[in-house]
Amino acid sequence: MLFLLLNIENERYALESQEVVEILPLVVLKPVPHAPEYVAGVFNYRGQIVTVIDMCYMIQKKRCPDNLSTRIVLVNYRGNNRVGASESQTPYLLGLMAERVVEMLQVADAELVDPVIQVDSAPYLGKMILNDQRMIQCIQIEHLLLESSQVYLLPENHNIELLETLNQ
Repeated sequence: MLFLLLNIENERYALESQEVVEILPLVVLKPVPHAPEYVAGVFNYRGQIVTVIDMCYMIQKKRCPDNLSTRIVLVNYRGNNRVGASESQTPYLLGLMAERVVEMLQVADAELVDPVIQVDSAPYLGKMILNDQRMIQCIQIEHLLLESSQVYLLPENHNIELLETLNQ
């Protein structure tokens, strides 16, 4: 498997490359009043409004630094933790802001191991990559946003079914 590596503070994290659409330089984001603190803002990407999640804040509770290597990684987000979501569901773009997004890593399946500890408040933390002397945490994109956050942060046409589910 091929992974895109990113850094948050001094820790390395990995995203499956098949979920990555494009890597963009840091752009000016429009703030979203009253959004969760991990939401960096939104921007216009080819006529589509894209929500950007500050991964540094989500994981370390510190804002991503404004460095040349800080990037916005556009990913296909399906929200597979939603009731009734499926692999065939049309994905939409979600931006992930992270620092030092500059490296790819090819990993054999044998190098992926289940984490020893599962953190309920961070369901997006997946398997660990054991490579040489490094441990790299994989991020499960489909588990980044809680159902309640998906309702308010994602495009309206993707949330009609979710709103009905939450109101039952």
